[in-house]
Amino acid sequence: MGHTPFGYRIENGKAVIDDEAAEQVKALFLSYLSGDSLTTAAQKAGINSFHVGIGKMLRNTRYLGDEYYPAIIDPVTFAAAEAERIKRATKLGRIREPKEETEVIFPTAFYIKEATQQFDDPFQQAEYTYSLIEMEVHEDGS
Repeated sequence: MGHTPFGYRIENGKAVIDDEAAEQVKALFLSYLSGDSLTTAAQKAGINSFHVGIGKMLRNTRYLGDEYYPAIIDPVTFAAAEAERIKRATKLGRIREPKEETEVIFPTAFYIKEATQQFDDPFQQAEYTYSLIEMEVHEDGS
């Protein structure tokens, strides 16, 4: 199953809510929604974690509940926190749009002239042979 998210504990093979930690998770979401930074919200909630860990907690869908984990956060609060996170990231210029990939046309036809010289040095022979390669690429890639 992997790492058990903060706010839960495993008892008899089932995830159950750790009441004290779950209250900290709820306080984290509410503090973040009230305008606090990730670190400040975590401090107010009594959670000792780094900035990245707190950000991952705010995006962890396990807090909404699933077949294994009971819900700690309601969907409205979770969606509001995600919208706030995106709003703040956009304001700070931290939303990265995927770059449009440009199509690269690779050479498809190679022509080589007939070799007229022979060299004893294999490196010199290879250099000469490569210099004989001519390449033709059409605009349509054919």
